[in-house]
Amino acid sequence: LWSGFFFFFLASFSIAQQKAEVTISLNEAFFDAALDAVFQRGGPLEFAIAANKTGSKSEFSSMMIGSEASYFNASHQTFPTNSRSAPSFHSLDPECAETIKIQRDMNGVRTSVRFRDGKIIAPIAFTGNYNPPFIGCVPFGGWAESLIELEFDQLSQRLIAKARVLNVSLNGTGGVGGTVIARMVQSSIDKKINPIEIIKLDKLTFAVPIKGSNGVQMKATGIRYELVNGSINIVVSYEFV
Repeated sequence: LWSGFFFFFLASFSIAQQKAEVTISLNEAFFDAALDAVFQRGGPLEFAIAANKTGSKSEFSSMMIGSEASYFNASHQTFPTNSRSAPSFHSLDPECAETIKIQRDMNGVRTSVRFRDGKIIAPIAFTGNYNPPFIGCVPFGGWAESLIELEFDQLSQRLIAKARVLNVSLNGTGGVGGTVIARMVQSSIDKKINPIEIIKLDKLTFAVPIKGSNGVQMKATGIRYELVNGSINIVVSYEFV
């Protein structure tokens, strides 16, 4: 699991300034092994579809009507949205859990982390259920193309990542609610997964082999990174305190 995890303490630091740099190298194999362990031990990550939690029922119903007007017209069921006689958009299937599950594999796409063309790319495979009005429970699946951006949280001494969804490829809805589902999947992944903690930088220590010494504390002051040959080299600047 840790075969791709290496530390290189750079020797060229000034004693007067008491600063140094640590390089952490992570390769794609490391992330594959880590994800395998997560899915094998914990199962799929599951969370509620964002539309049910962040938007009102009226907003959700309006979005459904606008995006799926062709479906209702084809079924000869048209309802004026501004009429008091319009039916309420209640759930037809109370047993349908409107959730999204992150999967390890889906139709040949694996949830993974890849380093391509100077970018950190993360395909995210998923399945889920959607419960549109008048239709009932609609299972779906697909994958989201995501871009990973790294940030240094100096206050909490953490290296965190944020996944920004660029595109959603959806299948399994039978043409029902595809546009709406894609938007909800993107919103859910953006809001429920981020931020992702990569490393707690304050956990790195430098032990001085002197009797009675309590060690020297290392405080991270900044980071930079570079992508090379299927790996990422994260250079952390530290000061000794």
